[in-house]
Amino acid sequence: MQIDRTVATVVREGVRAAFRHADPVLLGLILALLTLSALTVASATSGAYLAGHLINMGVALVAMLFLTQVPPQRLIHFAAPLYVVGLALLLGVTVAGDVVNGSRRWLNLGVTRIQPSELMRLAVPMAMAAYLHYRQEHLSNRHFVLAFLLLALPVGLIMRQPDLGTSLLILASGFFVLFLAGLAWRVMAGLVLLLGAVTPLAWMFVLHDYQKQRVLTLFDPASDPLGAGYHIIQSTIAIGSGGLFGKGWGQGTQARLDFLPEGHTDFVFAVYSEEFGLLGNLVLLGIYAAIVTRGLTLSYNASGMFGRLLCGAITLTFFTYALVNMGMVSGLLPVVGVPLPLVSYGGTSMVTVLLGFGILMSVSSNKSLVKT
Repeated sequence: MQIDRTVATVVREGVRAAFRHADPVLLGLILALLTLSALTVASATSGAYLAGHLINMGVALVAMLFLTQVPPQRLIHFAAPLYVVGLALLLGVTVAGDVVNGSRRWLNLGVTRIQPSELMRLAVPMAMAAYLHYRQEHLSNRHFVLAFLLLALPVGLIMRQPDLGTSLLILASGFFVLFLAGLAWRVMAGLVLLLGAVTPLAWMFVLHDYQKQRVLTLFDPASDPLGAGYHIIQSTIAIGSGGLFGKGWGQGTQARLDFLPEGHTDFVFAVYSEEFGLLGNLVLLGIYAAIVTRGLTLSYNASGMFGRLLCGAITLTFFTYALVNMGMVSGLLPVVGVPLPLVSYGGTSMVTVLLGFGILMSVSSNKSLVKT
């Protein structure tokens, strides 16, 4: 009996220690989002992928809680090695990556297959934030240029895979770091103008034919209803047919009758909308808005430039991913293959997102300044 009480005490203390640095508000919002995710994936796949999805959730949550225990004073020292490893893996993909659906994005390590571009979602803002943190006393335009080069190299490699969606979103995460670090508005405006100026060249020499077709299909999906426009047409039908209250959990027809491809991954928002309707969408949007608000609040209160830059970039990137996916599924943006964060099925994406939130919680729970 005494042994049982001792074991129970050890378990209780271990659980308490694991959650000690977790922000309760943010954790509660994440768990609410994961609950909606489990319901939607279970419905979209008739339960076939639910077990794997729950395992992915468990692994991602454990990884997040582990990272909350690592103080930012240590995290900053992992920024450069993580960036170098991620860059090496991207080069490995370029040389010997697996080709899936015409894209070379995966690297086979023998025991498993990984997508290094997902790793760079954290590695790039971490490296940029650490670089600017160490130079905060004498920050100049030269440092911003060098930080931009840290961003441009992996973005270029990811675009070559080709993975335009991920490369643009990682580019956005880097710009968030530069913006939060105090990059002048006139420089930001100049970069936007430069991006607009090179867009025609990118259209002619960088974008692949299927990528151009996705952009054109955005304006007229009915021009190719059984080809490039099929995803958008079926997803908008699913969203519209949900009405105000939805058809009910498990009652959606677009995914269950296989009209909607990728209903458990990139187009999971369409499945959710059909089953839970406009009111369900408002709940989902409310959770996303609350997570972003809480993340920005924790970022604002963080100590040290590294923590503020990294947490701000993680939060704004999370918001951008959600915005792009919902816009894509709703027919407002081109289809770029971006999952809905913490809702779509996919282990790598979920682990990456929750690792980011683990970093955010770690920074928020350690108010002491990050030492240089």
